[in-house]
Amino acid sequence: MILIATWVQYFFKAYILILLVRVIGSWFPSFARNPIMIFCYKMTEPYLALIRRILPPIGGTLDLSPLVGFFILEIVQSILISLLIRL
Repeated sequence: MILIATWVQYFFKAYILILLVRVIGSWFPSFARNPIMIFCYKMTEPYLALIRRILPPIGGTLDLSPLVGFFILEIVQSILISLLIRL
């Protein structure tokens, strides 16, 4: 089970990294057409769109969905890892 827990941890770390690249890349509009940014957008948009349904942008411009997304990912990761290690 420790091997599975390690792979789960790698998956979450990779997804968090992809989300971080998207957030930082969004600060630079000239990167929008970069293939890496397109990949990051396609990988993270379904997840962030789900969060935006519950928590829409504040004032129409301040999108907190990535922040909430990071928080949720960290919580789910820690729960899954602790469950897998207990098995």
